Amino acid sequence: MSVAPARPVAVLGGRFAAELPEMAVPWRGEQAPDARLVVLDEDLAAELGLDAGWLRSPDGLQLLTGTAVPAGATPVAQAYAGHQFGGFSPRLGDGRALLLGELTDAHGHVRDLHLKGSGRTPFARGGDGLAALGPMLREHLVSRAVHALGIPTTRSLAVVATGRTVRREELLPGAVLARVASSHLRVGSFQYARATGDPDLLRRLTDHAISRHHPGAAAAENRALALFEAVVAAQASLVARWMLVGFVHGVMNTDNTTISGETIDYGPCAFLDAYDPATVYSSIDHGGRYAYGNQPAAAQWNLARLAEALLPLIHDDEERAVELAVASLGGFRDRYQAAWSAGARAKLGLPADTDPALAAALAEELLDVLQASRADLTSSFRALADAARGDTGPLHRHVLDVDALDDWVGRWRALEPDPDAMDRVNPLYTPRNHLVEEALTAATDGDLAPFEQLLDVVRAPFDERPGLERYAAPAPPDFGAYRTFCGT
Repeated sequence: MSVAPARPVAVLGGRFAAELPEMAVPWRGEQAPDARLVVLDEDLAAELGLDAGWLRSPDGLQLLTGTAVPAGATPVAQAYAGHQFGGFSPRLGDGRALLLGELTDAHGHVRDLHLKGSGRTPFARGGDGLAALGPMLREHLVSRAVHALGIPTTRSLAVVATGRTVRREELLPGAVLARVASSHLRVGSFQYARATGDPDLLRRLTDHAISRHHPGAAAAENRALALFEAVVAAQASLVARWMLVGFVHGVMNTDNTTISGETIDYGPCAFLDAYDPATVYSSIDHGGRYAYGNQPAAAQWNLARLAEALLPLIHDDEERAVELAVASLGGFRDRYQAAWSAGARAKLGLPADTDPALAAALAEELLDVLQASRADLTSSFRALADAARGDTGPLHRHVLDVDALDDWVGRWRALEPDPDAMDRVNPLYTPRNHLVEEALTAATDGDLAPFEQLLDVVRAPFDERPGLERYAAPAPPDFGAYRTFCGT
């Protein structure tokens, strides 16, 4: 397929701001005293039709920090509400972010160009509106890895160091992240519209979301219910994919739950080391609300909040609206289980016609064995392909109860798993937490080499490459308990 010539300057549309002005506050980014490009995804720039060389120029850096935009563009801070760790805030919004506008990419898809860390907005709620370099590089790295794993996600175009100092627990170098998404509509967007009490705003937001993400709902007799069901399906699929690779989002608030079904807001995120459903990496999740194993239930809870927001459009009679919404929400568990079972079957290398219940039961039994040994999830599943080829040694190295493992392997092998197919879906390389911390610490101190190396590794997660053995190895025993921070 031919790609349109790169544009030196982005042509930024303002459809969100034009159609939903009540949810858009025109704003500009704060001046960056010493803007310096730290990392740029040139492949993504090409997809967007943007000239990478221009983005590296002083004018390009002004775009990437939100301090100067093309004529006619209207950067805005978006308004939304949200449940944060279960507590409702009717007015959150982009406290340190800007939607610069919409681009049409080389495939004809409309994409948001959005900044994080560009300065205080009217939604800042006492915050400084800034971001530190380390957390922005984390989002760039982990979103790159999630994209390479085939999971829907927002993507980072660039990270620009601002020359500012950001005060957190210590003084840190500041940065702005430029990210790209199908849109930044969230469950919290609908909660905000509902909270205003303006039925016309809620209807226009629903129409905007249908047009942007789920056009099949436009022809439905009940458009709002059809939109809700489409979001339920998208989120069920998304969270199943997270679970299959051991991704822990860390902060699944309703304002971080997208209508498109993309992963958004890589704050206290991480990939599992030892398999344990109770794993919590976020330093602020004291009760384990968003533990790895709780993610499906958290997503369903968030979708219930979307249903509440849409009730006036689902049916004029509230009781009937609730009945319809509850019935549609009930489909989440089946959709999630179907997506997870299909993914588990593929990870075990089983034929496509394998009974889904059998595949799920085998996968769950293996996970129990891994949990009992606190085995590394990524390494253990990758070693299954060796076991399918007849060499159980690599798998034995991860599991203490060899008898239980060998019993499972015997029953699994009888189904004739395909090891080559397994290597195509079980990653060898993920952003392992000890390597992420090593890379971010070095980058914050001015040495980008470890970060750039890790970034290159996770771009091709399934392909074994000589010399990268340390990137495939589990965390060293002395790494200890891991905690991540949201960076605000």
